[in-house]
Amino acid sequence: MNIIISEVANLPSRFGNFNVKAFKEGEKEHLVIYAKKLESEPIVRVHSECLTGDALGSLKCDCRDQLEYALDLVHKEGGMVIYLRQEGRNIGLLNKINAYALQDKGLNTIEANHQLGFAADERSYEVVTFILEYFNIQKIKLLTNNPNKINSINGIEIIQRVPIIMEPNEFNKDYLGVKRDEMGHFL
Repeated sequence: MNIIISEVANLPSRFGNFNVKAFKEGEKEHLVIYAKKLESEPIVRVHSECLTGDALGSLKCDCRDQLEYALDLVHKEGGMVIYLRQEGRNIGLLNKINAYALQDKGLNTIEANHQLGFAADERSYEVVTFILEYFNIQKIKLLTNNPNKINSINGIEIIQRVPIIMEPNEFNKDYLGVKRDEMGHFL
């Protein structure tokens, strides 16, 4: 794996003061946000980019709520958020918006991806193992509801899965139902 790694920098935020480091994998630049005092068996959130949710506050998903919850938790408990640049389950922003348009016409999130020629979830997590090994982390408490993340992180012992359940709203309750019923998420 050919990865370029940045220097470490400080990131004061409304969730606390963090260190940040970027990992460039091909054209994708991932960010690791981690507590100043990183525990040996930290809580780790692997979070895929969601511009509409994370930055714009979209109510169609629970991404921003999960990210904010994770940042607060990892600050308090000495963990890290691995922010992967995999917009729209790795179909890209343009295709994600096209999928949203299909959802506006009645398709669910999986059906919309399939209509556009994609799998339900195109993300990969190989870089996560690389990042954790870089930090010399061998055991983690994984903050996730996604069984694919659990099954895709190789070479690192997941000693605990920590649920990250957000309150649904009128705009994302069907989306969350699809994640639970069709994608096997622990919701």
